[in-house]
Amino acid sequence: MNVFEVAVAGLLAVGGIWSFARWVRRPFLSTSLRDQVLYAVHLTGRVGLWFAMAGFFLGYGLLEEPQRFGWYVYVPIGLAILQLLSALALGRSRSQ
Repeated sequence: MNVFEVAVAGLLAVGGIWSFARWVRRPFLSTSLRDQVLYAVHLTGRVGLWFAMAGFFLGYGLLEEPQRFGWYVYVPIGLAILQLLSALALGRSRSQ
């Protein structure tokens, strides 16, 4: 067990909890169902990225053979892409 990676994972998990608590308090005032879904997808990508990075560091610190789980790098990349695309779609939205 590598203590540094586990500590970083803990900090990232706390960041994820803080991000969730911060964004869940912000109201989204659009009446469009499309915008509501895009906003939920955006927040899932935004908050999930914190937890995905925490999982990455936790796995790297606790697993004996972390190279077997190299596919996990695609999880944070996928969440970042999800966040980017939903932000672009929300920015192009015409509804108020």
